[in-house]
Amino acid sequence: MYFAQPSADIPPLEQLLGWSWPEWVAPPLNDGVEVFALPQRLTRALADAGSTELEELAARWTTRLRSDDGDDISDDDLLAVLQGIARLAASAVSTGGRLYSWSF
Repeated sequence: MYFAQPSADIPPLEQLLGWSWPEWVAPPLNDGVEVFALPQRLTRALADAGSTELEELAARWTTRLRSDDGDDISDDDLLAVLQGIARLAASAVSTGGRLYSWSF
């Protein structure tokens, strides 16, 4: 949604429910471990994003995190993360693969 409709605001719930969300590869377990595949549309958007788009995305996202959660993320932290993910997305697109996230 950040690429398709740039905004620091969260869209209405009806609009959020219409978006393609990550596909669970392994749903959250009791210990919190989960794995999901990012939507192809997002993977391609990240792969195709230039440095200016990633900077703007990081700025919008940081603004939202600070306003919603009072998060103390620094301005450069999120940009570095997005740049790394964009490189992974480009690799996934060029090899016909997918982009996955694992967390716990």
